[in-house]
Amino acid sequence: MFTKILIANRGEIACRIIKTARSMGVRTVALYSDADKDARHVAMADESFYIGASAPSESYLKGEHILEIAKKSGAQAIHPGYGFLSENADFARLCEDNGVAFVGPSADAIDAMGSKSAAKEIMQAAKVPLVPGYHGEAQSDELLVTEANKMGFPLLIKAAYGGGGKGMRIVESSSEVLEAIHSARREASSSFGNDKLLMERYLRQPRHVEVQVFADSQGNCIYLSDRDCSIQRRHQKVVEEAPAPGLSDALRKAMGEAAVAAAKAIDYRGAGTVEFLLDTDDSFYFMEMNTRLQVEHPVTEMVTGQDLVKWQLMVASGSELPLTQDEVRIHGHSFEVRIYAEDPQNDFLPASGKLNFLREPEQSMHVRIDSGIRENDVISNFYDPMIAKLIVWDESRPRALQRLVHALASYQISGLKHNIEFLANIVEHQSFVDADFSTDFIERYGDALIGQVTNDEHTALALAALYQLCARKAAAQASAVNSRDPHSPWGQASGFRLNASSSHSLSLLDGQQQLHQLSVDEVAGKYLLTLNDVSLELRGSLHDEQLHAEINGHRSKVAVSHEGEEFTLFFNSGSYHFKVMQTEVVEEQASSEDKLKAPMNGTVVTHLAQVGDTVEAGQGLLVMEAMKMEYTIEAPFNGTVSEFYFSPGELVSDGALLLNVTEHAGQAEEA
Repeated sequence: MFTKILIANRGEIACRIIKTARSMGVRTVALYSDADKDARHVAMADESFYIGASAPSESYLKGEHILEIAKKSGAQAIHPGYGFLSENADFARLCEDNGVAFVGPSADAIDAMGSKSAAKEIMQAAKVPLVPGYHGEAQSDELLVTEANKMGFPLLIKAAYGGGGKGMRIVESSSEVLEAIHSARREASSSFGNDKLLMERYLRQPRHVEVQVFADSQGNCIYLSDRDCSIQRRHQKVVEEAPAPGLSDALRKAMGEAAVAAAKAIDYRGAGTVEFLLDTDDSFYFMEMNTRLQVEHPVTEMVTGQDLVKWQLMVASGSELPLTQDEVRIHGHSFEVRIYAEDPQNDFLPASGKLNFLREPEQSMHVRIDSGIRENDVISNFYDPMIAKLIVWDESRPRALQRLVHALASYQISGLKHNIEFLANIVEHQSFVDADFSTDFIERYGDALIGQVTNDEHTALALAALYQLCARKAAAQASAVNSRDPHSPWGQASGFRLNASSSHSLSLLDGQQQLHQLSVDEVAGKYLLTLNDVSLELRGSLHDEQLHAEINGHRSKVAVSHEGEEFTLFFNSGSYHFKVMQTEVVEEQASSEDKLKAPMNGTVVTHLAQVGDTVEAGQGLLVMEAMKMEYTIEAPFNGTVSEFYFSPGELVSDGALLLNVTEHAGQAEEA
């Protein structure tokens, strides 16, 4: 067994690997970029080395530099985690050539599965079922359009090299093909450095079921349960569970054996995942093989009782697999959800900034949290915006689901947008509870999952008003105590006015940028507020980080995070953000020019128009990218492009002016 390993990754997966290595008595070496100098994985490792600037191309993707550090540190192996260099055959080969173990498959195996087209040919020879499609080397626009029309619609265009939903487009008609090809190529080239595409028939309502395989260098290969990853957004997994619900024992065995056949076909070694599309008639088709540990591996660990990172280190050091196929046991059910810094209400735009408040559910044998983020850490726009993975386990699917609902309700984050309420809406949706879903689940139920204005929003506004009033009173009382006259009426914050009833004026801006101007009367220690023609009687007090609230006789304790003039309330699995505004603020309306500003920190990818072009409302003008996601800036009105302020490749900040468009009516709008 190794005595020291280097982890060529960051964040959550680096922390995950360090925990297992520490339990095995293996020392760890971490890497850090400018953005990660104070990161959790750096603090956890036994030693760490600076690797470069924040951009991955200048740090975590510098294979030769990473190998030099491994040698310098005395590390005998490099664990690549997932992402970055984990499926880079050249890096694996570089490690092999320099006598440093690569914790993963051989370079040849990575090569074999690195091209989805080549992988399909190998799987066909191994008699693994395939979806019909085009996987050829010829890549001209004309040929791809011709093959698409032959195949029929809908079809799926995707990057031959890569994963995670990048470079992937669903095409519904012939008129969309060429634009989808160009867009997928551009994204594939940007994400993977290779713009080769493949096309295949698109199954309307399949499930995404994957099988965890493991192989050693002695020729042993087994499968460890299956996972359902059907709940996806833009082809990226959101919720995963093991085992996949509703599969017969015969189907599980058939898929497991097909996965093992796929691994053996490329002489695989280590942890891998074979992904299948499962159709409504229980037929299944090979989609791809990920030659690395998957983000969702914890659900397999929870139902098998095995540590897959430990298995990886054992296999990479030459040991046999700890179990045979007959010894594998599956017990209970497990779910994983990915908690992201993103805004579900705004097309899931990634969020960056400081996470100024974090309260996680209590961990136990039933609840596990894998994270590389701590309170007051900054979510950078250079990397994936995942905050944590929440994993739960129990004896059955219904009981595990109940654990998940409760854990999500206990997860509290403020300082930036997040998807916790979105996740709660998914796992509480009746179709999910019934395991009646396919890969279009989020598209089908989108509005209900993202959330609309409900009574919770009105309750949140009442609680926000009560919190602000209690905070005012507490501040005034503290000021009075510190003054020469602690009994002064000016320290009561009671809203007292001579010859008039006690009243308070509040201006609160909610998380949707809606301004609420409230008038609250105070009578005999209680507050009277009318919202939506409903009279509310409020009482409350502050204790630690909680508001002890009473609304019309209903008492509750609400956790609160406060930062300057902004605060967040947590209740009913949701978080509700408010900003205290000056009372003279009347209204804040987003003008049409705001639609042409950068919606996040990121990089300009390309211009879709030229200076002097006449454009129509809704027409794409510029594409920018942040956190592995493309976003198109569209014209808010008919006009003429007069100037671009940033060129492709340039970094832009959230809210930056991107271009200038002159409206045909004569008004100039800047963006």
